[in-house]
Amino acid sequence: MALTLATTFRDDWTPQDFLTTIIEPVLCHLDAFSPAASQLLLGTAVHESLGLRHRRQMGGGPARSYFQMEGATHDDIWDNYLVYQASLKAKIEALLRPGNDKRYELEHNDNYAAGMARAHYRRVRAALPGHNDLDGQANYWKQYYNTPLGAGTPEKYKNDWNTHVSGALDYRTGC
Repeated sequence: MALTLATTFRDDWTPQDFLTTIIEPVLCHLDAFSPAASQLLLGTAVHESLGLRHRRQMGGGPARSYFQMEGATHDDIWDNYLVYQASLKAKIEALLRPGNDKRYELEHNDNYAAGMARAHYRRVRAALPGHNDLDGQANYWKQYYNTPLGAGTPEKYKNDWNTHVSGALDYRTGC
């Protein structure tokens, strides 16, 4: 059974809606679903975009999408990772809308942006932190997404999660 992916462009996502409409279906499409991966991607988006509010880096920087991926990182994933991952590459290509530049899609296609964020984390050999391990997720994000040279901190990641994700979320248990 084929998954139906969201085709609308919205700027009014709640964390629950973004999780169930974008992140989880994309992870299922990529054969990369787990509650831990879902939570890590949601935490990344919530933190990087200041609560699912900014698709462009504040201050005019190069990062795009709710995941705030820079163009150089985007291109590196294509040039040095996806080129060697034929199945994943095809699944991410299927998230692109016809006729659009990939970098345009990064900012304007949440499915594609979520797929690229997951590809970013899949390059890492270390196992994902567990579901509901906010400390582990914050440290994993810092080490592998923001990098040790980045300005972000695990404390800010956790604060943004606690500020923007209120209450318990409903996670799917499988695809």
